[in-house]
Amino acid sequence: MPTPDPQRFARAWADAWNAHDVEAVLAHFHDDVVFTSPVAARVQPETGGVVHGKAALRAYWNAALPLIPDLHFEVLGVYAGESTLVLHYRNQGGGLVNEVLRFDNALVAEGHGTYLVEPD
Repeated sequence: MPTPDPQRFARAWADAWNAHDVEAVLAHFHDDVVFTSPVAARVQPETGGVVHGKAALRAYWNAALPLIPDLHFEVLGVYAGESTLVLHYRNQGGGLVNEVLRFDNALVAEGHGTYLVEPD
């Protein structure tokens, strides 16, 4: 399956996050999306870091966003694969993150927030 235009998607995604507009971000996701993130595991421990469905993703992001009032993402690179985009970005704290997104009919069916692990 084809992916959406990588650069256009990355701009819209970053603009929505930087505006703290959860509904604009969610517009890119399937109703039955599966999303994993270590942040979800911290904010909503009962998820074990795995969020199922758009409604649960909305609840997670709406719970997390007030904890990060200065949230800001700077896209550093966009990588395209078959039905997959990887958005490499720097967050407000300077952390490096990759968002791995698998698409089905131009909507995100599966997403994974991955964070740089510094060497010991």
